[in-house]
Amino acid sequence: MPTDASILTLKNVRYRWSGRASFELAVPNFSVKSGETVLLLGESGSGKSTLLSLICGTITAHHGVVDVAGTNISALSPRRRDQFRAEHIGLIFQQFNLLPYATVLDNILLPLRFAKARRERVPAPNDTARQLCEDLGLPNDAMNASAGTLSVGQQQRVAAARALIGDPPLIIADEPTSALDAATQTTFLELLFEQSRKHNTTLLMVSHDARLADQFDRVVKMADIAQQQREAL
Repeated sequence: MPTDASILTLKNVRYRWSGRASFELAVPNFSVKSGETVLLLGESGSGKSTLLSLICGTITAHHGVVDVAGTNISALSPRRRDQFRAEHIGLIFQQFNLLPYATVLDNILLPLRFAKARRERVPAPNDTARQLCEDLGLPNDAMNASAGTLSVGQQQRVAAARALIGDPPLIIADEPTSALDAATQTTFLELLFEQSRKHNTTLLMVSHDARLADQFDRVVKMADIAQQQREAL
């Protein structure tokens, strides 16, 4: 259940990228409560990926505060941002980013290699990975299969298990259902919500698909964030 405490807060954030085409993202105020499921909606080019990169610390804001779990990650060095992300954020990528020749077990356990505190929360890693596979509806023999041999839907569930292991306080999912049909989307989201509640994890998911909106606690539109900035000027 959501609480009054925020796991994520952006205040007066500005980021500008200059290349062949310049791009600027301004976020006056954006927050996610601990335990919330939030859908961030926006069309291609609206700044969704840039916002996720700011939250994950792969890029840093030129102005403002990006606070994740009580830490202003914009103020951290690149090395400390990488470490912080590994400990506190579970990522589900659009293309899953699994190691195709590694086993499902090795893929799920991968984040624990880079996050000491997260690893310490998993006293029996193999058993925890096996339970996550079971909870997410993967076949019993999936653990020892190469990730590249699985179906798209199964790979997606392995990616979710990898994000959830070690109970990071924030899960970020970048268009994870875009390649799935409507029925499979619904099944996957129900499983993801169930596991997020079980592991006391907050979920921020990015999509362009407004049909998913009713399944989340709250929906934030990139267009509304842009409108906030215009009103602040």
